[in-house]
Amino acid sequence: MAEQILFETEEGQVAFFVLDQTRLYGVNYLLVSESEDDEAECYILKDTSRDEDQEAVYEFVEDDETLEVLGALFAEQMGDDMVIE
Repeated sequence: MAEQILFETEEGQVAFFVLDQTRLYGVNYLLVSESEDDEAECYILKDTSRDEDQEAVYEFVEDDETLEVLGALFAEQMGDDMVIE
């Protein structure tokens, strides 16, 4: 079972399952999904935390080029053909 984290949005809290994580150019990224179902949509979160933050701060990766690179990296790590939203 994957670790679950709570993500604060404008609409409230959303629970995500952490499927994988990686570090690229000194930045941490999480591959997450709202479900552990193999058909569930996946998202990539970027760690934007600063040293003074008491809790981790993440934002959705929206840049197409970054999504493509990280999607390929996560797919290779997990040995899957996955679709990143």
